[in-house]
Amino acid sequence: MTTPLLEVRNLTKSYDEGRIEALRGVDLSITAGEFVAISGPSGSGKSTLLQLLGGLDTPTGGEVLFRGEPLGSAIDLDTYRCHHVGFIFQAFYLLPTLRAIENVQAPLLGVSHGGNSRVQRAEALLCEMGLEQRMDRYPNELSAGERQRVAIARALANHPSILLADEPTGNLDSVNSANIMEVLTGIQKTHGMTLIVVTHANEIANSAPRHIRIRDGKVES
Repeated sequence: MTTPLLEVRNLTKSYDEGRIEALRGVDLSITAGEFVAISGPSGSGKSTLLQLLGGLDTPTGGEVLFRGEPLGSAIDLDTYRCHHVGFIFQAFYLLPTLRAIENVQAPLLGVSHGGNSRVQRAEALLCEMGLEQRMDRYPNELSAGERQRVAIARALANHPSILLADEPTGNLDSVNSANIMEVLTGIQKTHGMTLIVVTHANEIANSAPRHIRIRDGKVES
């Protein structure tokens, strides 16, 4: 039997000394190359689950396993985030004082990439995003859709096997939302990546081959 790429076992997460339970005994597994959408009402725990899958936070109880090994004990979280996971957020989080090509290079600083190879990787990714004429622009000189494409390129810089997107279309109009989802699903198919998208948009959630619904910190389906 093939080991899941990601597996969650009896995962719990609480805040405020246990008074707020964001996740309550979540179990699920995700195989390599899957496109999974996670949806649920505001405060249901979907973004908390994504943060735990990405190693941005640690659970109160239970565990997250990557290729059968638990995060935080067998696998160092910094190493996991640096080499295996790409993050995309609703608010883009581009560094305003850096040009697009410099923002894409940011995850490569401090890892085994020479200066020239960093530039070449960033150029190739921005060209893949259709931004070959916008590489030298600062974030405030780009449209919202262009900023999200730069953020996607940055997320791909370290050749991750997992792409995690938290409301990636939340700040975009319907046209740009459709374009960004087309980019993400194209990347997932072309590179065989695992794509996990948290969304409140029904059209995005229902278009995914697998749709996980969360309510009150528990998986409904």
